[in-house]
Amino acid sequence: MNERPIVIAVTGLNAIDSPRPGVAVIRAIRDGLGRPVRIIGLAYESLEPGIYMDGICDKTYQISYPAAGSEILFNHLHRIHQKEKIDVIIPNFDAELPNFIKIEARLEALGIHSFLPSADMFEARDKLNLYEFGEKHDLLVPKDKIITRVGELNELDDEFGYPFVVKGKFYDAIIAHNVEQAKKAFYQLSAKWGLPLIVQQFIKGTEVNIAILGEGNAISIIPMRKMYITDKGKAWAGITLEDDAMLELAQKFIQATKWRGGCELEIM
Repeated sequence: MNERPIVIAVTGLNAIDSPRPGVAVIRAIRDGLGRPVRIIGLAYESLEPGIYMDGICDKTYQISYPAAGSEILFNHLHRIHQKEKIDVIIPNFDAELPNFIKIEARLEALGIHSFLPSADMFEARDKLNLYEFGEKHDLLVPKDKIITRVGELNELDDEFGYPFVVKGKFYDAIIAHNVEQAKKAFYQLSAKWGLPLIVQQFIKGTEVNIAILGEGNAISIIPMRKMYITDKGKAWAGITLEDDAMLELAQKFIQATKWRGGCELEIM
């Protein structure tokens, strides 16, 4: 008797200069699951490359942007589930997680399993709360300041010195070397992501990511050094590292926060 494929729905199918993890997640599932699998791609736009790449998705559906809210997302997923009988869903980027967390119990009632942090966990590590988060859990986090007015940038030279980093509240970061560049970054990022913005102390060094899967303790830890970064500041190529200090840091993060699910630590 043939084994029924496990049906896994995956978001984040973009694979351009600001890539999402979906394509890599799907490749890892197909390579390492060890049983038949049917992959349902969940796309936000019709031109996401993961839709069209050979061997990635068995079927793709378009879903609403996170701004549409959790109720519309649930309705979309419910209709897809009626056709596809989804077993597991894996959302893959920050902005969509609040909606998925809100409907996690309702999806579970339909038979759709997920592995997500709680709303409190997710809120605690938000960029707007990150410095306080580091203080609470004894993690080194660059000093930052939340701003809502462009005029506040004039006051930050003494506090931070140049260069410093101007960050959107969801994504994107621009290094500013003077006040003119900082103001340009303010208008650019606020137009794209809204207010507030984050101004963060600039730390020079080698960029390293630590990918973690945890549930009170770390289930899996993979440190990676970024070898190629796109003009959007996103890692496009890297090499895995064997480093006990990074493994200890990842384990400390998971144990301190009781984080459930996947996450990534960005280290300089």
